[in-house]
Amino acid sequence: MPPVSPSPVSTPGLRAWIIWSVGVAAYVLAITNRTSLGAVGVEAADRFQADASTLALFAVVQLAVYGGMQIPVGVLLDRFGSRPIMTVGMLLMAAGQLTMALSPNIGIAIFARVLLGAGDAAIFPAVLRLVATWFPAQRGPLMVQFTGIIGQAGQLIALVPLAALLHATTWSITFGSIAGLGLLFAILVALVIRNHPPEQGADVTVNTDTGVVRVVTSAIDTGVGIRAAWAHPGTRLAFWSHFTTPFAGTAFVLLWGMPFLTAGEGLDTAHAAGIISVYVVAGMFLGPIIGDLSRRHPNHRSLALVLPAVGVQMAAWIAVIALPGAAPIWLLYVLAIALATGGPASMIAFDHARTHNPSHRLSTATGVTNAGGFIAALIAIFLIGLALDLQGAGTPETYSLEAFRIAFLMPIPLWILGVTFILIERKRTRIRIGLDPERRR
Repeated sequence: MPPVSPSPVSTPGLRAWIIWSVGVAAYVLAITNRTSLGAVGVEAADRFQADASTLALFAVVQLAVYGGMQIPVGVLLDRFGSRPIMTVGMLLMAAGQLTMALSPNIGIAIFARVLLGAGDAAIFPAVLRLVATWFPAQRGPLMVQFTGIIGQAGQLIALVPLAALLHATTWSITFGSIAGLGLLFAILVALVIRNHPPEQGADVTVNTDTGVVRVVTSAIDTGVGIRAAWAHPGTRLAFWSHFTTPFAGTAFVLLWGMPFLTAGEGLDTAHAAGIISVYVVAGMFLGPIIGDLSRRHPNHRSLALVLPAVGVQMAAWIAVIALPGAAPIWLLYVLAIALATGGPASMIAFDHARTHNPSHRLSTATGVTNAGGFIAALIAIFLIGLALDLQGAGTPETYSLEAFRIAFLMPIPLWILGVTFILIERKRTRIRIGLDPERRR
């Protein structure tokens, strides 16, 4: 094993901030790409003559590729570093949006979402690696939260300017413009991003909790790390925390929110966009608060932060679909704020992964963790679409509030499943690190 040395990064300089800024800007664009279909879901259904299940398939394929690529991306990051992986990711997203702009049928459009999901999968883990490599360890949790918060601005870009551009021009011009922006960012990333500070002679894996650096020399280290990471209950706790907290908000913003608010609740597009904007802004506001609480109370993250976030989401979600008739506008805003807790709470999962994994499997554990929320989101998106189709409400012309009420029951079993495993793995983790006594058999 190569020698272990303390991290040479003590105070981030201007270059570190520039690299991080470019990385975060690329992440903003990745979020815009990811949520681009959600802002124009009704238009996409009309363009491709797609029913609800087919429309859901666009998002499901994209998220399935995203989730499935997380561990391979972790392997590639350990081998090659952030710069080449981010560059390829931006190029893949640009190719996906260009294909979407020109796609004549559903099959080509679904292939476009495959490219988009593969490119998107590379960006966030690569930016987290830049944070770990260029910034001191004690700043890790705060920088991760800031990265997530700023990245969510991409949802606002997809929600307002992108939709406005589509209504003012054409489908091909809108998605072709995003493709061109992706190509420009690929060039910017290649020119500006560097894998590690110049005083380090090789790319490294960094434990952002301790600052310890380990040089990765072979893929064997990572292959062993996948099994070892999952074997630790702390990684499984991270996975289930990320599985349970953000998926409802992701499903709402990525695809089903606008159709539900407009065709279901009867709001005009401006009011619906305002509610989803509140979701984004509330998440950006809550991020630093939840991040600081996570830092202050590391042994109570699940009970004090993760599970309450799930609880308020379930309560608001059930209240909206249980009321007879259309929900009052204030309750829809409450739903948006409740769902917004999921994003910052999901970042706590990366605190778990960072805390319970040594440096040589950090990227792998991060990939395993990051897959959780997107696996849950793709399941929820698909089940909602399937439930709409089974009720005969699978197209924009047949959407109804009653059909959405039944379809929106689908996330509830996922929340229950996730909470169950969070409680199980939390107990196992506390036993593993000596906070609780081991159970008698």
